[in-house]
Amino acid sequence: MDSHFIEVPDGIEADSDQGFEFEVVIVNGLGEITERQTHTARQFIEHLDGGVSLEMVVIPGGTLLMGSPAGDGYEDERPQHSVKVSSFLMGKYPVTQEQWEAVMGWIPPYRCRGARRPVDRVSWDDAREFCERLSERTGHGYRLPGEAEWEYACRARTTTPFYFGETITTDLADYVGEYIYCSEPKGIYRHETTEVGSFPPNALGLYDMHGNVWEWCADAWHDNYVGAPADGRVWESGAGSQRVLRGGCWHDPPGLCRSAARLKHIPHEGEDFFGFRVALTSLEQNSTSAIWHNRARVNQRIHPTRLIARRIQTWLRR
Repeated sequence: MDSHFIEVPDGIEADSDQGFEFEVVIVNGLGEITERQTHTARQFIEHLDGGVSLEMVVIPGGTLLMGSPAGDGYEDERPQHSVKVSSFLMGKYPVTQEQWEAVMGWIPPYRCRGARRPVDRVSWDDAREFCERLSERTGHGYRLPGEAEWEYACRARTTTPFYFGETITTDLADYVGEYIYCSEPKGIYRHETTEVGSFPPNALGLYDMHGNVWEWCADAWHDNYVGAPADGRVWESGAGSQRVLRGGCWHDPPGLCRSAARLKHIPHEGEDFFGFRVALTSLEQNSTSAIWHNRARVNQRIHPTRLIARRIQTWLRR
């Protein structure tokens, strides 16, 4: 992995020059672990209030074969197509409840409470506000990942349905284990989220990309990939107001937790199983091109009364 594509600015520190080390597991169609691999990745840490930190993992650029081939998955995952994704940074975990409180100062009506559990019941609008507030605080252009970026980061150069291989088990992810995907044994149904980092990561060092909570992406929903951008940018044109979510959740069967699986929802409503993770185009201080792909500016402060009004509007819609 190329860990030197970007300089480390003030306010962000690397864990070490060697990055962090982790173990990746690969399973066969029976859910049996057939291989264990040791990987390293580079991360940068953003320090928030109260000793809370946010870990961002360097994702090197590359090419993604996005979606599912004919006969696999669902129609909205086709046509399978090649996308070139530029280097960026992605949250090591979904945004946690302690991170949310450190940035936002108010608490959503979580279904599953816990400082290290992912936020739930947050809307796309809520997630966007979190990114704006975090950007204002740090001077770095935090945003939601694009859908192509999300799938590229999830797959971590794999082409199998899951980054673990041909299937998953409830020892590897949080989903409804009463259903099976391939020939693995049935597992458990936890009926709730789990703390982030409870299961093995993928080969890029990202955790919880399968199951736990659906994760909001920046893109507007399209019914298929006809006309989708080939350069990894956020896809807005020719769509309605619904937004994309990825990854599946604790309340879904394994088939909805695949790397290619997609979900749509209106942007101003959250559900028991909706969360998100953040991304960065660049670690450059005060970058104005990174936020929302030129839809907002990092140095543009939101007046407190506007934030309060937006929060009230969000709660009234629930």
